[in-house]
Amino acid sequence: MQTKRIIPCLDIKEGRTVKGVNFVGLRDAGDAMELAKRYEEKGADELVFLDIAATVENRGTLTDLLKKVSQAITIPLTVGGGIRSVSDAETILRAGADKVSINSAAVDRPALISELADRLGSHRVVVAIDTKRVGDDWRVLVRGGQTVTDRHTVAWAREVEQLGAGEILLTSLSHDGTKKGFAIDITGEVCEAVNIPVIASGGAGTPSHFLELFQQTKASAALGASVFHFGEIPIPALKEFLNDQNIPVR
Repeated sequence: MQTKRIIPCLDIKEGRTVKGVNFVGLRDAGDAMELAKRYEEKGADELVFLDIAATVENRGTLTDLLKKVSQAITIPLTVGGGIRSVSDAETILRAGADKVSINSAAVDRPALISELADRLGSHRVVVAIDTKRVGDDWRVLVRGGQTVTDRHTVAWAREVEQLGAGEILLTSLSHDGTKKGFAIDITGEVCEAVNIPVIASGGAGTPSHFLELFQQTKASAALGASVFHFGEIPIPALKEFLNDQNIPVR
């Protein structure tokens, strides 16, 4: 089994880390800089930094905050929110990001994925896919989960791989913030459909949820937010638990 990654996610709004349930009901979760430094000290493998209001507010990512965070840590940092062009992505990388994440912009104009991959390299391009079950199918969401598209999640995952994405960040809106477990079904389907790493996001509540994810799907990494921000699951304890269950972690 490949070595798995544990990745905290910092959802940023107005310069602060926030967290909600199903993408709404946001509450303050602390200072982004302090959290980033704490996560590196506690053994996080990477960080995801999402400016969750950038697309909705039609503006760029908070690059000043990004520069400060990137200078304070050495672990890989993926940044998303408001990236609509190669120029936007290059600005984010210059500010200290290791990878960029795109979501709504990729759905609006899929060619952007190829443009980024050609210019930056696929290894720097993460496509975030927000999804929820609609009837018997899983559909792709955009605009911070506000809009349901006609795109089918598994088909879109295949397409973004073909277009040059190096990684997929898959978030189930239905599970986000609920702490009832990851969306094992759609995560498993996406992992089987593509040959690039898949980060599973949405629903982490206990160490057993991470174990279930890694035992039942081929997810390469698991992302968590509030369970890490509020100290409900210490990362060192989580990694020790997973190692004891024969799940190799970094």
